Amino acid sequence: MTSIRDSYEAVIGLEVHAQMLTKSKAYSSDINEYGARPNTHVSSITLGHPGTLPKMNKKTIEFAIKLGLALNCKIASHQHFARKNYFYPDLPKGYQITQDTTPICTGGFVDVKLEDGVVKRIGITRIHMEEDAGKSIHDVDVYDTLVDLNRAGTPLLEIVTEPDMRSADEAYAYLTEIRQLVRYLDICDGNMEEGSLRCDANISVRKKGAEAFGTKVEVKNMNSIRNVHRAISHEIDRQIEVLETGGALSQETRSFDAASGTTSSMRTKEAANDYRYFPEPDLAPLFVSQEQIEAVKQEMPVLPKELFEKYTTELKLSDYDANILIITKAFALYFEEVIAQTKNYKGAANWMIGEVRSYLNQQGKDIEDFPLEPKSIAELVNLIDSGKISHSAASQGLFPEMIAFPEVHPEELANKLNLIQDSDEDSIKGFIQTVIEQNASEVLRYQSGEKQLVGFFMGQLMKASKGKADPKAANKLMREMLDNAK
Repeated sequence: MTSIRDSYEAVIGLEVHAQMLTKSKAYSSDINEYGARPNTHVSSITLGHPGTLPKMNKKTIEFAIKLGLALNCKIASHQHFARKNYFYPDLPKGYQITQDTTPICTGGFVDVKLEDGVVKRIGITRIHMEEDAGKSIHDVDVYDTLVDLNRAGTPLLEIVTEPDMRSADEAYAYLTEIRQLVRYLDICDGNMEEGSLRCDANISVRKKGAEAFGTKVEVKNMNSIRNVHRAISHEIDRQIEVLETGGALSQETRSFDAASGTTSSMRTKEAANDYRYFPEPDLAPLFVSQEQIEAVKQEMPVLPKELFEKYTTELKLSDYDANILIITKAFALYFEEVIAQTKNYKGAANWMIGEVRSYLNQQGKDIEDFPLEPKSIAELVNLIDSGKISHSAASQGLFPEMIAFPEVHPEELANKLNLIQDSDEDSIKGFIQTVIEQNASEVLRYQSGEKQLVGFFMGQLMKASKGKADPKAANKLMREMLDNAK
């Protein structure tokens, strides 16, 4: 199968729906909130009762412009809305208010870095504003499907790519980038498990070198980025197998089953869907001025790509370190506050990636719940750099106490714990002399050429000094005194 698969290439485009973090819904003042009791955040407007009129949520427009700018899109100045007509039990109006011929954003792109280091540019066809449907629940009642309309009317941005991806890995990288981006922009929480970020994949295969696209299949119901990868990988294999065994592919919509890792047919599309779009008569045309776009630009947060560039070029951190530091906006902003108070950027990064991240993972917490202020981590780094405390003493002794007593200054805690290093040369010499006298045979071996024994002597020194001897000052003195010992 591997050799046969190598003769094909996949053509993949993704449609991502991102629920906006607005306080109210797209076209009404109903509360936009996840997790409320079913059918409690609905009104006559959400339900589309006769005589009701929708009203545009301005925050959705701002969020769309933000995302468009972040994805290098052109922002349309003149737009109008449309009704997309189709029937679902959880679509109370019988149509969805969306944008058809005038999406707010067009022609953008995003660059994603793959595991082999190759940077792939993926084109953005369009981003448009629309509203979400409600939710049908099939697994609560044995006999009936239940409908919760709380989600109906929630503002969505649909991000449609060009068919630029050629593998499940590329789709995975793209979706990871988009999720990180909407979180940095604070426009969507990116939680695929709760459905606030959803992805449909359009997949076809063709022989390598062919120009025409194959028959496109749409795959739905993937509730994690990993499952998007699994579904695409399976669908590529399935389509190649159908073609190689003389079969024909149908243009259809398929559902992904996470338990089996396979897709199954939901419905067949003989032709492109005709949703009978027509202009929405109850919403006035939308005009976005250049002044509005500039105002949004001024409020744009720093984005992960900018931080990555800063950390790898200005701060000289590794790609690995930078990627860990920017994994979430809150983690990156915490690090920004740390390095505002110390010039040892690598040391600060090591603490963030090491002890701080380890503590958060063990406690199941996010950086927002971390008990220490950024200045405390900076002070910890500075204590080590000044030679007042060793890294091991800081990590094993001071850091846990700082967590327990976050209100106490780190140096004050270090003094209380008797962790401040002894840099006094005469004091260190006294400890070294004791170590030499207690290990006469090892001294002879060292002087006979076994210079690696210096590690053993340094260990004995740290024991004798109870970890307080400054290793930097002690190492040189140790070698000198060993060489001259009689």
